[in-house]
Amino acid sequence: MYELNRQKFRVEEYIHLRDAATNDEYVTDICRIVILPATYIYSARHVHEYALYAMTYVPLYGPPDLFITFTCNTTGSEINEELVDGQSSVDRHDLIARVFRQKLIKLIDIITKISIYGEVNSSMYSIEWQKGIFRMLTS
Repeated sequence: MYELNRQKFRVEEYIHLRDAATNDEYVTDICRIVILPATYIYSARHVHEYALYAMTYVPLYGPPDLFITFTCNTTGSEINEELVDGQSSVDRHDLIARVFRQKLIKLIDIITKISIYGEVNSSMYSIEWQKGIFRMLTS
């Protein structure tokens, strides 16, 4: 599909690719250049598109007031209580995701419905999964 519609893409906007081809001394090592479309989740074009979409709210509601980083404690009691013998939280990503989502929904409710920071005109959030570094302890 993308091969047939190359002319429709804004190829002139691939600034970083053009710079790499101009400045990189190892251009001959590049066999085939693949540029991921915005429909490919978490590609650079996808993230850029979502950032632009989020900025459309600024003229309507003003700039954002809060920027909150919210993390999940994988050693928390609500996760450890659900583990069977021999399991660690690293083995249960599904459990971590569920606990995180429940706590996130509760936080959003506190901010938007209880209005602890005042009246909420608009809200938006983004979830970013970061793979943590886990140490394996051996005895």
